Amino acid sequence: MSRSDPYNFSLYKLIIMPRIAGIDIPENKKIEFALAYVYGIGPTLARHIVAQTKIDPNKRAKALTADEVNRLKEYIEKNYKIEGDLRREIMLNVKRLKDVKAYRGIRHIKGLPVHGQRTKSNSRTRRGNKRRTVGSGRKALEKK
Repeated sequence: MSRSDPYNFSLYKLIIMPRIAGIDIPENKKIEFALAYVYGIGPTLARHIVAQTKIDPNKRAKALTADEVNRLKEYIEKNYKIEGDLRREIMLNVKRLKDVKAYRGIRHIKGLPVHGQRTKSNSRTRRGNKRRTVGSGRKALEKK
């Protein structure tokens, strides 16, 4: 340990996680799979983005150069809505459906399934687990 480096940081290789759209993507995954950590980018779209930006799909995120990260950022920002913008758009779409009292909007308001699923059974995710255990119906007799 030298005087100028009291914590001996020279031993550690500082790796900065690539940031895309304000999200730190995991550095130890292949870029195809790391891009899917961004809201609005799934596996298929990630594969398409990597092909369009001419980046090797087998390359790990930590091995990307600054130029490749910039190419990814620019391509994604120019062509796709992701993260906050996408969340905002979806929220406004649902709000519009609620305001015009569309059938789907009413289902959103009531907290019921929106896409035509059955509700007699199998809608526990939307409605919550409201099951109550019921006894035999007979009340216990009091002893005197």
